[in-house]
Amino acid sequence: MKRVDTPAGPLCFDGRTKVMAVLNVSPESNNVSTVATTVDGALALADRYREWGAEVIDVGAQSSRYDVPTLPAAEEIGRLVPVVSALVGEGHVVSVDTWKPEVASAAVEAGAAIVNDTGGLRDPEMRRLVHDSGVAAVVVYVEGANPHAVGEVDVRRDKAEVTARWLTERVADLAADGIDRLIVDPGIAINYPGDYDAYTKMQLDVIRRLDVVREVGPPVLVPIPRKREDHRVMAYITLAIEHGADLIRVHDVAEACDLVGLLDDSL
Repeated sequence: MKRVDTPAGPLCFDGRTKVMAVLNVSPESNNVSTVATTVDGALALADRYREWGAEVIDVGAQSSRYDVPTLPAAEEIGRLVPVVSALVGEGHVVSVDTWKPEVASAAVEAGAAIVNDTGGLRDPEMRRLVHDSGVAAVVVYVEGANPHAVGEVDVRRDKAEVTARWLTERVADLAADGIDRLIVDPGIAINYPGDYDAYTKMQLDVIRRLDVVREVGPPVLVPIPRKREDHRVMAYITLAIEHGADLIRVHDVAEACDLVGLLDDSL
């Protein structure tokens, strides 16, 4: 069994996939079902997620799409902190989705237990925050400094191996700095310009090769990509569960929790 300690208590991974539910406080998000525009709305949505079976609420205030304007940190903090504080007050385990150290710092101060760094934990300030605060962190594979600084994705057959090597180096580097409360994410939900169909197939290939990513060591989070076709999203969720994801980050929370119960109970 793998275990990651957080200020909210340990996350224990015993072979059954856990669900991380997306909650957006970014009104510009295209994922309308996950958007909350008020604190009360966020609490209601998070409570539904918990009733369905989600164990972590991943809160984001900045869209990570490369074609969306980058918000000033102060605006992102203003959106995020009241919601994080309210969720923590209701006993939710909160992850904050950001690549900006000042935003992560404000969220951790408000009670976030996990920093989901879509910048790959490159920034020295972010690393210092994670180390000093004792929060857990998600190390995301991203081909750029952050999701707003990416070019065309490198589509290749050995993507799982390339990703695993990058994550192995990053985990070792972080361990040398005393940062070891980690979860790794192969980054297949990062949006890149380029060939959509080729990227879609490569995302599936990486899920099918999760055994390679699992060899990195820490628990593996699979972020389920958003697709225009709902049935494709369900296919990604199913594959991630069957190929041993420790944690899946999803927008379709009810469906994901149902599939976890269905597939895990059938084993």
